[in-house]
Amino acid sequence: MTPFKAPVEDILFSLVPVAGADLTKGWDSATAADILGHFGAFAEGLIAPLNATGDAQGARLKNGRVRMPDGFRDAYKRLTDDGWQGLTVPEAYGGMGLSPLIAAGVSEIFSGANHAMQMVCNLVPGAVTTLLRFGTDAQKALWIPKLASGEALSTMALTEPQAGSDLSVIRTKAAREGDIWKLDGEKIFISGGDQDMSEDILHMVLARSGDDGLRGLSLFLCAKQPGAKVTRIEQKLGLHASPTCHMVFEGAEAELIGEEGQGLKAMFTVMNHARLDVALQGIAHATQAARIARAYAENRQQGRGADGAPAVLSDHADVTRMLDEQTILAIGARAMVHLTFVELERGNTPARAEFLTSMCKVFGSEAGTRAADLGMQVMGGYGYLTEYGMEQIWRDARICAIYEGTNGIHAKGLATRGLKPGGGADAFEDFVIRISGEAPDQTVLATWQRMKQELQMSYNPSTCARGFYETSAALFQDAVWRRIRAVADLHADAARIKALAGRVLGAS
Repeated sequence: MTPFKAPVEDILFSLVPVAGADLTKGWDSATAADILGHFGAFAEGLIAPLNATGDAQGARLKNGRVRMPDGFRDAYKRLTDDGWQGLTVPEAYGGMGLSPLIAAGVSEIFSGANHAMQMVCNLVPGAVTTLLRFGTDAQKALWIPKLASGEALSTMALTEPQAGSDLSVIRTKAAREGDIWKLDGEKIFISGGDQDMSEDILHMVLARSGDDGLRGLSLFLCAKQPGAKVTRIEQKLGLHASPTCHMVFEGAEAELIGEEGQGLKAMFTVMNHARLDVALQGIAHATQAARIARAYAENRQQGRGADGAPAVLSDHADVTRMLDEQTILAIGARAMVHLTFVELERGNTPARAEFLTSMCKVFGSEAGTRAADLGMQVMGGYGYLTEYGMEQIWRDARICAIYEGTNGIHAKGLATRGLKPGGGADAFEDFVIRISGEAPDQTVLATWQRMKQELQMSYNPSTCARGFYETSAALFQDAVWRRIRAVADLHADAARIKALAGRVLGAS
């Protein structure tokens, strides 16, 4: 099996020369390189070796409590002792106060090393952001230091058996009893609904405090307690070491966070962070799939070359095509996400940032499964075996297109909300022209402009949502690769980057 190697060099290239992280407030390139280098070594040495064993063993439910696979508790203790859970938490609450852009690099490395463990740990930044924005002083003082230190992990409890994407039919009830609220109902698909790594768990629960549809939903903070219990762990295709829990709340004590009836507004603070994190998960899988496939293809003897000499797989044109596509997917998707993070940091165009976030979620998640599928094809029968880890990448990556809003829902949002006045599409056009550093592909741009105009006049634009997403993503990728080509000399392997850009852009 090809061991995990953190792609620190590619991440730093994407963050700074490509995305312009160095132009954001408080950025320090030396600190970023140091942090990512240290976490990369930590992930390679301690977290990645647990990935295959955790997948084989899985999380287990025993006597009502979740038990993580062997080694996860010790790795989590090291993770928290070194302060990684508090990376972006303000120093006033016990964190490091570092840039979300550095955290994006750390998150990608974490996902590539061990997606299942990352899933359980990485809802914390979104929970902290939600507390900072909507929490009372007492809630902040209680929970943020716990989350920063690793004493507590967090969950996001939205989905119910009858309520997936349609949150208006949520049934979990929240009733006020004096100064507290009590929750009653069921929640499903709760990542890390229980685990034995942290002492406490902060459940962020969307529940019905009123009967007025979506306006009757509020967000609640619920600590680990007997009234919030796990009834089963779902049996899944992948992410076996991440406990996906079915939970029952029976008179569980909770606190309202934010205003009553404004639960969706508060919850989407958590979800928006999670959506970009999902894109990074897909990128991490694409990157590791490309590494494994290339290592195999460069050493596997197969047939003869044009000169009649023995050849390896990577000497064959069709294999080279697949290997290059894997790497192009990873590098291009990473640049998209990092550019979006920079937009979020600047904070000047929230509608554009939302438009970009949805596009990144779809593109990044599909990059992961596509790269894994290509890797399996490159490796033939060996890719289908567990020995090399490619099939685990495929299984683990597949969920990324489903959770945090299915890709179809995000595509629909681009074609509906995104095309309304002030919805982000107009600002997106300006954005791709700016980041290109040159004129974008005029055919792609004209196709996108024509489709945008047609859908804006359409009675039902959602019928063409997938096509609009694909055209938008093609325009974004064209701009991204023009930007990458322009700064390629700043990468240690400039020739590789230029060659890949040439594959994408041709002679343009």
